[in-house]
Amino acid sequence: MLKKVVLIDDDQINNFVCETIIRSENFAERVVSYEWAEDALNNLKQAAEQNPEEFPDLIFLDINMPGMDGWKFLDAYRSLPEAVTKKCCLFMLSSAVDREDIICAKTHSEVRDFFSKPLSPEILHLIKEDYLLT
Repeated sequence: MLKKVVLIDDDQINNFVCETIIRSENFAERVVSYEWAEDALNNLKQAAEQNPEEFPDLIFLDINMPGMDGWKFLDAYRSLPEAVTKKCCLFMLSSAVDREDIICAKTHSEVRDFFSKPLSPEILHLIKEDYLLT
């Protein structure tokens, strides 16, 4: 079981559904949701600098959000200390099924994979098998 998963999505209902699935699958001890990517980034920066053990094990990031979208978040995420970020698995979780978004996501080394909403127990099992046990 992971210690901490972070959801970054401006959709409150989606965050609630994701939290429920993550908890019901005993995937993580803690789930923290952010509706604003800027808030998530500020808290990740603070954790990286002051309390690295509070940095999440896994992040689910939406693409289309007001203010800072997923792409801008990724650009800023790159400035965080690699010693901390390399221990975190980051996945795009988006309702966008634009082929260009999927291709673009795969060009970002920080992004492990791209999944289409909604999050499901099957996606969590796939992540466990393909990314967390290696």
